[in-house]
Amino acid sequence: MQFPHIDPVFLRIGPLQFRWYGLMYVLSFIATYLIIRSEVTRKQLALTKDDVADLVFYGAMGVVLGGRTGYILFYNLGYYLANPLKLFAVWEGGMSFHGGFLGVVLAFFLYARRKNIPFLTLTDMAALCAPVGLLLGRIGNFINGELYGRPTDASWGMVFPGSDGVPRHPSQLYEAFLEGIVLFFIVRVVSRRTAVNGVATCTAIAGYGLFRFIVEFFRQPDAQIGLFYGLFSMGQLLSFPMFIIGTAAALLLSFRNTKRP
Repeated sequence: MQFPHIDPVFLRIGPLQFRWYGLMYVLSFIATYLIIRSEVTRKQLALTKDDVADLVFYGAMGVVLGGRTGYILFYNLGYYLANPLKLFAVWEGGMSFHGGFLGVVLAFFLYARRKNIPFLTLTDMAALCAPVGLLLGRIGNFINGELYGRPTDASWGMVFPGSDGVPRHPSQLYEAFLEGIVLFFIVRVVSRRTAVNGVATCTAIAGYGLFRFIVEFFRQPDAQIGLFYGLFSMGQLLSFPMFIIGTAAALLLSFRNTKRP
């Protein structure tokens, strides 16, 4: 299949350039606000519109700062130690979901303490938002022609700009489908069918870990890292524990709830 070659810049105003990838971040934050507002109403939580806006701001800071820090630590520490000024060059790319995940957890923990709201109540709402952000983010990756897959002779293989000219898996679209669309509906069903705080959160963690682990077999490993033991990528080493811990925690929370009078 032919790569669509979409211009990464969707709007130019003089020297200013507005990119699709940045737009996806903005859209994900807007979607997060709307979803959390809806969940606050459904759960009848004592949070105002301003409170929700503050919560989204906390989450956004967690995503950006955690995502950048995670990429530096997990994927390219040597490069940034040698080029410290590049630590802040976020416009050149370099974000990690796992780092962003930890950043959001910390941000929501601080917000929960500030507002005296159960931490898992907040994360259950965030669990519905994460797949939407992942869907939009992977579409942004695809438009940029980055984070593409491994070589393939499948009929849907694409030649991405800046690659070696070999048809490759459009792994960004695989991730958009599994981590975005499929995971959203799974978490939504779970959140509607259980009143146990934390189960939706753990389901999202386990689901992401599983789907990311699977897709990594089709995604091109990071050049500066390669594969561990000739088989597993860094993404898989970080994602598999999420699947195990998330699954175990969801089962434990559900089991403990059934034992209560």
